[in-house]
Amino acid sequence: MADLSLLEKKIEYTFKNKKLLTEALTHSSYANETKKGRSNERLEFLGDAVLSIISAEYLFEKYPSSDEGELTKTRSSIVCTYTLSQFAKMINLGDYLIMGKGAAQYEVQNQGAVLEDAFEAIIAAIYLDGGMEEAKRFVLPFLQLEIKSPKSNFKDYKSLFQIIIQQNPDEKFQYKLVAEHGPDHAKTYEVELYVNSNVVGRGVGTSKKSAEQDAARQALELMGVEI
Repeated sequence: MADLSLLEKKIEYTFKNKKLLTEALTHSSYANETKKGRSNERLEFLGDAVLSIISAEYLFEKYPSSDEGELTKTRSSIVCTYTLSQFAKMINLGDYLIMGKGAAQYEVQNQGAVLEDAFEAIIAAIYLDGGMEEAKRFVLPFLQLEIKSPKSNFKDYKSLFQIIIQQNPDEKFQYKLVAEHGPDHAKTYEVELYVNSNVVGRGVGTSKKSAEQDAARQALELMGVEI
């Protein structure tokens, strides 16, 4: 295992509860193979929510004249899989991930979705260990850097779909995970997008988020929206 104190120096945060850091770095392949501890999936879930709050507040204050749609598009572009994986690479996060043997063999720790999840798990671990202000202190420099020099060609189909659907308050939509395929180090996910009770898009991706983006893209094409 890599020296985690080096990672703490890179992120400029020292954990009081070291178990949180270890959990944030534990990939599901290791947890499933060894049956020791648990993976970072729960922390990734929390980190995604914490990141959403931090990024929303940051953009709300930075762009006081922007409306909801513009803020949603901007937030989605700076916290997508591509940018979060790039943030993870800036701190060499992949070097510290605790992987199962099969996943390590295929260098899964360098895949975008894996790095994205680990980065969000680190956010959650800092939040639980040190509170929201410490989480903000960690996250904001990355967001500020991306705002100054965005490098992503990412198209946020989910936000565009949401903006269009919300024009009609009677329409309700949700994404449903319907299938998972493959081993832990090479999973693919299938997602269906529902408007009310109707399936309007089906997506496949190497992460749940990318599958949702694919489902939203299909739905927009079905609606005749130029994308």
